[in-house]
Amino acid sequence: MRTFKSTALILLASFFLFALPGVVSAAGQGKIVIVQGVDVSSLDPQKASSSVDLNFFSTVFDGLLRRTGENELSLNLAESYRNINPTTWEFKIRKGVFFHNGDSLTAADVAFSYSRTRKANNPLRAFSTIRDVIAKDSYTVHIVTEKPDPILPKRMAFAAYIVPEKYIREKGDAYFAQHPIGTGRYKFVNRTVGESIELEANDRYWGAKPATVRTLVFKTIADPEKRVEALKKGEAQVVAGVPPHAIADLQKYRELSVISGPSGRVVYVGFNIIKPGNSPVSDKRIRQAISHAIDREALVRDTLLGSGEILATPLVPSVFGFDPSIPSHPYDPVKARELMAEAGYPKGFEIVLASPVGRYIRDRQVAEAIADMLSKIGIKTSVKVYEWAAYMEAYESRQLEPLYLIGWGNTMYDADGVLVPLFSSGAHNSSYANPELDRLLNAARFEMDPEKRQALYRQSLLLIHDDVPGVFLYQQTENYGVSRNVRNFAPPAGSERKDCDTLELSGP
Repeated sequence: MRTFKSTALILLASFFLFALPGVVSAAGQGKIVIVQGVDVSSLDPQKASSSVDLNFFSTVFDGLLRRTGENELSLNLAESYRNINPTTWEFKIRKGVFFHNGDSLTAADVAFSYSRTRKANNPLRAFSTIRDVIAKDSYTVHIVTEKPDPILPKRMAFAAYIVPEKYIREKGDAYFAQHPIGTGRYKFVNRTVGESIELEANDRYWGAKPATVRTLVFKTIADPEKRVEALKKGEAQVVAGVPPHAIADLQKYRELSVISGPSGRVVYVGFNIIKPGNSPVSDKRIRQAISHAIDREALVRDTLLGSGEILATPLVPSVFGFDPSIPSHPYDPVKARELMAEAGYPKGFEIVLASPVGRYIRDRQVAEAIADMLSKIGIKTSVKVYEWAAYMEAYESRQLEPLYLIGWGNTMYDADGVLVPLFSSGAHNSSYANPELDRLLNAARFEMDPEKRQALYRQSLLLIHDDVPGVFLYQQTENYGVSRNVRNFAPPAGSERKDCDTLELSGP
């Protein structure tokens, strides 16, 4: 088994499948099937935000900038950018870039894309600092922020995909969501909902490194055992989410390899605090009790079979704002029962824990183990399992049960990309509201002094530690099964994002 060292490129998975100039033609050859546990929830890059969705988006669409390392950004659709005053950034757009239907990319498409991104129904809060995006001429865009934004370039490299204005205005959002076009290395061919998405190499790709593989297929198989079988049979060349117990068996196959390492994704139990109804989790003492009742070490050791690293906060170590001095709540069932009695539930209560299936490593088993731990302190917990699409619909509409198992990552390497979307009042992914936390996060968002920002995030994390809007469990370890005829598969360290600069097929 090969491992990659964690530098925590967090959250989002994407395959950039291309070769160095001269390796193969732009058309590419062969076929790679990539199997994941769940299907995408949308083909529109401004209507979905999970890493599974971003896997697809990053093959078909491009952004102005692209992340190439923990603290490294590279130019993408932008050929240059600069900060021309404290709240205005100027981006020069590449000429000679075409959408998949042949339309030329212009600054108007960039302005249109960001206007779409900033709409209230967009799931990403990363762009809410932007006040205006102005096309100054055909290839110049000014991005104006509400206040000086210290991480604006990082935002541009995070899920900020450019879409075609003319095409969407003519066809409409609904049509675009079924027939997406971008400027990326791959073009959309077809989709069978819940089963697969087929892409083909973009023969008119603008970049120096075109796709090397002609056909790319994202296939959905929820059952991890069946994903592994698909790899063994040669029906898939890359499989995400290999269960830890299957690794030793896969290592027996000479034609296969397993690549493992920290994903940068924190898996946690969320509380639906703002859902109507008088749930016990509205009391922070109950939330604290639940945190003390969960044995994180046992989860990682026994349920995940070692495929996780315990976390105390929603931030992994290499994210700006991480504070190693903040401890997790210790496993203490006695303390948990004392807190429940103080909150008026000395005999416990019944509650439901929602969980997806096939999205995270052993997610259903993790949920069941947590339910068992809670039941031992008098919280009789039943697990309700959802398919991923239904789970995301309930999650984003805040209709999940009082407890829910969820994961979150962050390719911006900044606390803003975790704390704001998950725990600020009114955020698309938040089921929590705390005015003091809102104040701290807003202050940190626009603070240009890194030391002051760090101090604000420490205060935020201490508040979160006390008020417990979520029980943070572990950073998931990612295990990929890869056919040995797939060359140059090297996911960046600490990420579900699979940036494969020179991915190729060898052999017949």
